[in-house]
Amino acid sequence: MHVGERFVSAPGKAILHGEHAVVHGKVALAVSLNLRTYLRLQGTASGQICIHLPNIDTFRAWDVAALQPLVSDRKGGTSLVERLRAFAGVAEGSTDSGNMAVLAFLYLYLSGFAGEELTLINKWAFQGEKIIHGNPSGVDNAVATWGGILRYHAGKITPLSRVPLLRILLTNTKVPRSTKLLVSGVKDKINKFPSIMVPVLESVDAVSRTCELTLREMATAGASAQQYDTLEELMDINQHHLSVMGVGHPALDTLCRLTLAHGLHSKLTGAGGGGCGITLLRPGNTTHPHHTPVLHTSSVRSAGISEHTSLSLNAALCDDISISLSLSLSLSLSTQC
Repeated sequence: MHVGERFVSAPGKAILHGEHAVVHGKVALAVSLNLRTYLRLQGTASGQICIHLPNIDTFRAWDVAALQPLVSDRKGGTSLVERLRAFAGVAEGSTDSGNMAVLAFLYLYLSGFAGEELTLINKWAFQGEKIIHGNPSGVDNAVATWGGILRYHAGKITPLSRVPLLRILLTNTKVPRSTKLLVSGVKDKINKFPSIMVPVLESVDAVSRTCELTLREMATAGASAQQYDTLEELMDINQHHLSVMGVGHPALDTLCRLTLAHGLHSKLTGAGGGGCGITLLRPGNTTHPHHTPVLHTSSVRSAGISEHTSLSLNAALCDDISISLSLSLSLSLSTQC
């Protein structure tokens, strides 16, 4: 095998509006972040396929010959996932990140990826999302693949080409949670109280659409203080929606309270139940609230999946490049090894 080296990356992502509601056919707005995940792909002559994820303390290696019997065809799908569960020793329903990384890697490697088409990358990244989340909306893998700001509705992805550059503060509460269980809990609540919860979903849909319209106006005529007022109010409204759905958490409530004390507006992003929250920063605002676990500032609208040369990456990043792997993003490219 030719021994070579390639570098690829994918952006981080955040959901502006539409979490959980998007699973039920409503509009969601997702943004890519310039907090990127990097992956180093190295060809070897060892006859093995290896995966190394130092940040979640995972290293596994298999002989290529041992993997071949698992593949009866090159189409992948549910049957392949079940065979790989048994091969990798991953229990049904497991949410351990190391196990999920191994399972997602094996699935994507054995699916036979040989091209670089983004649509195909997105499709297989979605299969990785299914392994982890059970019933994903498709938003996460789409925005990580194409980058920018995307409108997602009923499976249709629409890039928003004319949008302003926004800055957000991303806070990791470090509270672990299961996306699969949270999504299931929202579904159960909708089934139990349809006359209450369906209007909530409709209201979330209206928030997403109003935000989209506001962003387009900001891009066309320039951002105004009044438009930032609108964006902040929409974040407050949507955060209350998500609490009604049952996906809030005291750590997220603390984030909203602390940032509001500094004149900033926040909401959870993603599945909720802990995880991360986002805070909108107005132009020129350098306020960073204290007493929050992990803070990162980021601009939205980052590029999607990209390939890099080693010369384009600084030495420190190259030394550490395999540390920040993300399952459905970078592992969807690991078949290049």
